[in-house]
Amino acid sequence: MDPLAEQTRWLDATAQAELVADGDVSASELVEAAIHRIEELDGELNAVVIRWFDHARSCAADQTATGPFAGVPFLLKDLWGAYAGQSETGGNQALAKLLPKAAADSTFVARTRQAGLVALGRSNSPELGSLPVTEPLAHGPTRNPWNTGHTPGGSSGGSSAAVAAGMVPIAHASDGGGSIRIPAACTGLVGLKPSQGRISAGPSGTEAGLAVQLCVSRSVRDVARFLDAVAGPGIGDTMIAPAPARPYADELGVDPGKLRIGFLDHHPVQGRRIHDEATAAARAAAGLLEGLGHHVEAAFPDPLSDPNNAQRFMAIWSTQMAMGIKRLGQMAGRELTEDDVEPVNWALARFAEKTTAVDLAQAQTALVDFRRATQQWWADGWDLLVTPTLGEPPLAIGSLDPTPTDPMAGMRRSGDFAPFTPAYNMSGQPAISLPLHWTADGLPLGVQLVAAYGREDVLIQVASQLEAAHPWAGQHP
Repeated sequence: MDPLAEQTRWLDATAQAELVADGDVSASELVEAAIHRIEELDGELNAVVIRWFDHARSCAADQTATGPFAGVPFLLKDLWGAYAGQSETGGNQALAKLLPKAAADSTFVARTRQAGLVALGRSNSPELGSLPVTEPLAHGPTRNPWNTGHTPGGSSGGSSAAVAAGMVPIAHASDGGGSIRIPAACTGLVGLKPSQGRISAGPSGTEAGLAVQLCVSRSVRDVARFLDAVAGPGIGDTMIAPAPARPYADELGVDPGKLRIGFLDHHPVQGRRIHDEATAAARAAAGLLEGLGHHVEAAFPDPLSDPNNAQRFMAIWSTQMAMGIKRLGQMAGRELTEDDVEPVNWALARFAEKTTAVDLAQAQTALVDFRRATQQWWADGWDLLVTPTLGEPPLAIGSLDPTPTDPMAGMRRSGDFAPFTPAYNMSGQPAISLPLHWTADGLPLGVQLVAAYGREDVLIQVASQLEAAHPWAGQHP
C-alpha cells in the first residue's frame, strides 16, 4: 500500500482534517490516499459502488475549501443524498442502468460540502434502505471486513464497511429503523441516530417519515463535530428539534454527573429471545457505566413490550415504501414496474395500495401515542436506556434473501436481528451505537444508548466517557 495511504488509514476524520489544517498534507494527497485504499481494498468488500474519483480530485485541488473537515475524504450513501451533477440509484436495478444525475444538492449534502468534506462516490445500500443488510440486486452484496462471510449490516452497510476497512474515515449514513446503528454495531463503529427534526430533510425529503441522516465514524469526536456541521433546520422545515445549548463538540469529555440509567438485556416482548452475546454486550456496558459512577438498574419503557407494535405501524412503513418507489420512478423518468423492484419492496408497496386513508390515519395516531408513552419513561426521571444494538451477531450473507413464495421472509427475519432499534425512529429520540463488545468469533456487536428527545448532548458526554474508559480505536479488522 502507498505509504501515505497506510499512514492515514486508521486516522479518524478529525485527525485527517488537522493534518490538512497544519499543512502536513494537502487535501489532494489525502484524497489520493483514500482512492488508493478503495482500489486496493474494495474488490472483495464491494462497499463503493459509484466512483467520482476525478470529480473528487478537482474538489480537493480547490484551495478555497474551508470548514471543520476541509480536505477529508468522504462517501455518500446511495440513497436520498442528492449531489448536483452526480448519480444516485437508491439500490434499484433500473436506476443503476440509467444513472440519472441530480440537478441540485440536498440540504444535507450542501452542508457536508460546506464542511469541506470531499465525496469520492457512493456507498452501497439495499434498495430503498428496507432491510438491515446490504445486498441489493443492483450492485451485489457488501461484505463485513471483520469476516467477509457476514453482513456489515444495513441499510448504511457500504458506508460502514468502507470506514471499518479504513478506506475513508467517515461516511454518510441514514436511519429509518436502525440503518445507522445496525451497521455501526456490525462493523465496530460509532453510529448516532439524531433526534427527529435535528437535521433537515430538505428540499424534497418528507418530514413525516421515520428516517434521519448523519454518519458512521471511528470516534465520538468525529460524530459530534459532524453533527455540528450539518444540524439545523432548512427552508420550509416545521419539525425542528430544540437547539443545543452549545456546540456538540463542546460536550466531549464533559462529566455528565451521576445519571439514572436503565438497561434492557433481553427481548422486550415476552416469549421472544435474543442471542447470548447480545445479552452479554448489554450487561458488560451496564457494568462499565456503573463503574463510572452512574446508577444502573434493570428497567425499560413499557411500550417496548407490546407485541403488536410492528403490525400497528405497517401502514406507515408500507406507504413510505410505495412513495419511495414512486420517487425512484420520477428519477428514472418512468413508472417502475414489478420487474424493476425487489420482491420485498414490491410486496410492501402492494400492501400500501390496500391501505385506506383511515388505516394510515389510525397508524399515525398510534405512532403519536407510542411516542408520548415511550418518552414518558425519560420524563419520569430516567436519563438513559442501555440495550444491545442487535439481537444477534452479524448475519451470514444471504440470510435475508426472499423465498420464491414468500417475499416478506427477510423482513420478518429482520425483526429478530434488529429488535432494539426501530422503536426510537418511532419515538423520534436520539440513540447511539458504540463498539463496546466483540463476540467469541471476533465479530463486533454494538451497544445502544438512548436519551430523551433532543438530548444528543447527554449521549455525546456519556459516549466520550465510555470511549475513554474502554477504548476501541486500536481494534481493526
